[in-house]
Amino acid sequence: MMEVPIYIRLHHRIRHRADLPVQLRDIAEVSAPENILSDLLAAVIHEIRQKDGKVVIIDAMTVVEKLNRHWPGVDIQFIGPPQTIVETPPPKKKLPLLIFSFVWCLLFVGAALTIMNFHEDVSMREVHIQLYEIVTGKKTQYPLIFQIPYSIGLGTGMVLFFNHLFKKRLNEEPSPLEVEMFNYQQNLDQYMILHERKENKKNDDSSS
Repeated sequence: MMEVPIYIRLHHRIRHRADLPVQLRDIAEVSAPENILSDLLAAVIHEIRQKDGKVVIIDAMTVVEKLNRHWPGVDIQFIGPPQTIVETPPPKKKLPLLIFSFVWCLLFVGAALTIMNFHEDVSMREVHIQLYEIVTGKKTQYPLIFQIPYSIGLGTGMVLFFNHLFKKRLNEEPSPLEVEMFNYQQNLDQYMILHERKENKKNDDSSS
């Protein structure tokens, strides 16, 4: 069989059911001649076992070994990341309404107490009182003309900061929280890849 160029771009991370084999179509984008493309996409790259746990790392060498068994003459070229993280989460369970309500109330009260304690630490009420006296020349313990707009602005600012109103996204730009979560996920994935390599090396050394 003459050499046929096959271009493979592995996905960085996927979610996959534990009871199904991992095919090439699940973990990569493939560019290949039409006569072998469908067979390539259906090629089984990994069978998920119970000892694999919830995360499996499939690297480019594993893909090459699997494909060379059936197509020994092909020229495989990889573009993009050298491995794919396959996550096999357990089936989702519906959260009971009582637990959901408890967690929602806990988060709401915690966030409210945090804001109130911050305002108390910086003496926000006294600042409003002083501003009211400077602007109007009168002194009052309830400067609502400042407190009400400030409260509305605080809530609006939080909505703009997180870029979400309930489930609706305000614009296409990611929020700072989403960026931090993305960076955390990248660091976590990198750690998992390095840890998996160390484990594989340790197993190879022990078997030899």
